Amino acid sequence: MKNYQRIEGLVAASFTPMDALGNVYLPAIEHYADLMARSGMSGVFVCGTTGESHSLTTQERKEILVEWVKSAQGRFKVIAHVGSNSMREAMELAAHAQQVGADAIGAMAPCFFKPATVRDLIAFFAPIAASAAELPFYYYNMPSMTGVSLSVPEFLVEGKKVIPNLVGTKFTHNNLMEMGECLALNNGAFEVLHGYDEILIAGLAFGAVGGVGSTYNYLPKVYLGIIEAMKKRDMETARQLQQQSIEVVKVIIKYGGGVRGGKAIMNLIGIECGQCRLPITPFSDEEYISLKEDLEKINFFN
Repeated sequence: MKNYQRIEGLVAASFTPMDALGNVYLPAIEHYADLMARSGMSGVFVCGTTGESHSLTTQERKEILVEWVKSAQGRFKVIAHVGSNSMREAMELAAHAQQVGADAIGAMAPCFFKPATVRDLIAFFAPIAASAAELPFYYYNMPSMTGVSLSVPEFLVEGKKVIPNLVGTKFTHNNLMEMGECLALNNGAFEVLHGYDEILIAGLAFGAVGGVGSTYNYLPKVYLGIIEAMKKRDMETARQLQQQSIEVVKVIIKYGGGVRGGKAIMNLIGIECGQCRLPITPFSDEEYISLKEDLEKINFFN
């Protein structure tokens, strides 16, 4: 791998901007990237769950990644999610990510025909990771979306034997015992990027030093504050900040979750992200009014 460095800090799971007709709106990414740089993000995770990857075409995913790499201007890392139900499509996306200058790739497990064993999952990922052999590869573990609940520690240990560029996991699961196992493997050999924003404090307590999350896009000071407080062992401040995060997460759940509600918040703070693609229900004008009122009640805009 070229210039491999472990990720520390916050990686924002980026939303995919759309125009009024539901087409990908690339011009919004430059302004979006500037916000991420000002916010102190260590990186962005492009075309993952938050980015509606499975609702995008392969060509769209390539164009979005190119725009992010160009707009980042080296100010933060760009991690390309290349996961797909088609191994060949994922291989194509991985090769493209390496070609256009992404810093790393990640992939979630296939979610239609699912791997039955860790060995099957490794066999699926090996040619994908090999298609971008110069880039670090992260297994994006998210059983709530993929329905794949295979042992991540076993995958990391066995997978490393045949996937040289496997460096760790984006761990989007609330099984903190398993997360702790991953962090302890081979004296901390693997990166574990915490993926549940509302319990970041727990991941940091276990030893994680980086996280990937959608709410990092619009709550950077809260999460950077949590990291700083935990470094100082100031648990009271860390808990207070985490509770602020929880209050915002409760609001976005009310409006359909992190992708739908979060994308609406991005529009409210001035980043043109538009609507989500169907089958996610479009956000109505009435909902925007209600969302803004709910956020004002918890002092979000302050």
